Amino acid sequence: MSNIIRKLLNIVSVTIVIFSFFSFNNANAEKCGSTDPIIIPLHNWTSQLVMSHVVGQLFEKIDCRVFYEPSDVQGVFESIRVGDIIITVQIWERSFSKLYKQALSKGGIVDAGNHDAITREGWWLPDFVIKMCPGLPNWEFLKKCSNMFARPDSNGKGVYFDGPVEWLHDTRRIEALGMNFVTTNVKNVNDLWVEIENANKAKKAIVLFNWSPNFTDSLYGGQFVEFPEFDKKCEIDKTWGINPNMTHDCGDPAGGYLKKAAWEGMSKKWPRAYKLLKNINFTTKNIGDMAVYVDVDQMPYAQAARSWIIDNKETWKPWLLNLE
Repeated sequence: MSNIIRKLLNIVSVTIVIFSFFSFNNANAEKCGSTDPIIIPLHNWTSQLVMSHVVGQLFEKIDCRVFYEPSDVQGVFESIRVGDIIITVQIWERSFSKLYKQALSKGGIVDAGNHDAITREGWWLPDFVIKMCPGLPNWEFLKKCSNMFARPDSNGKGVYFDGPVEWLHDTRRIEALGMNFVTTNVKNVNDLWVEIENANKAKKAIVLFNWSPNFTDSLYGGQFVEFPEFDKKCEIDKTWGINPNMTHDCGDPAGGYLKKAAWEGMSKKWPRAYKLLKNINFTTKNIGDMAVYVDVDQMPYAQAARSWIIDNKETWKPWLLNLE
């Protein structure tokens, strides 16, 4: 047999295999309602990236095709509204409710329900630190124990480790509540986790900016500092609150929703996937565990999602029932 004939036969064989593969996938995808892929956005924080892959891999279990699209979180709701992106699985109330409500008012996007996970962000203490000062996480006891949080270059004041400067966090609370603390901004988010781990190894007190759900929920436990309860007046009215001369004499909101949303055409085009999306409901621990696979175990996002699915069958299997 000549080399030319062999090459031609190889090309034909490969073509048949490729054609068969896509025909098979398309045939399966028809069970989903459409052979078009469900487009899922990818943002820039760990839990959203892993969760998006978990949801995508669950869609694939019911024969749907999935495509992941890197997306600016500021524009994702408009993209869903017009059908360029199909779903989003992490809408944080504190950060995104305004943009989300604007999109809902325009139409084209539908609420797909809440997760059980409650979101929160602000000053945070790991469990091993809370044990060091009885009364924590109350802010008044944090104030009394400020010397525990001092560092060699902080002139005896406690150090609050905040995110990068470009996050533009307001730290007027320190002065408004008369706390003996200074703020140290880390260069990037991973530096926060380095600070926690170093403090944990040395059994040294640390307070830092954090959010939940996050991998720290699973790895360190912990609680947010309980400052005076948040009120919108706290940020604009000096006479409100315990300091009559300053605003920002309160904490951040204690909790917020974590929502899912979808393009309004999803329920007709991919009905089984839409029902699955509505069934999906992650807890704080679920989401923290997902982030651990990446931030601690150093897995790629897709692999982390596969590992979570393997380890949590009792959680997601009920979601796949009664999708017809």
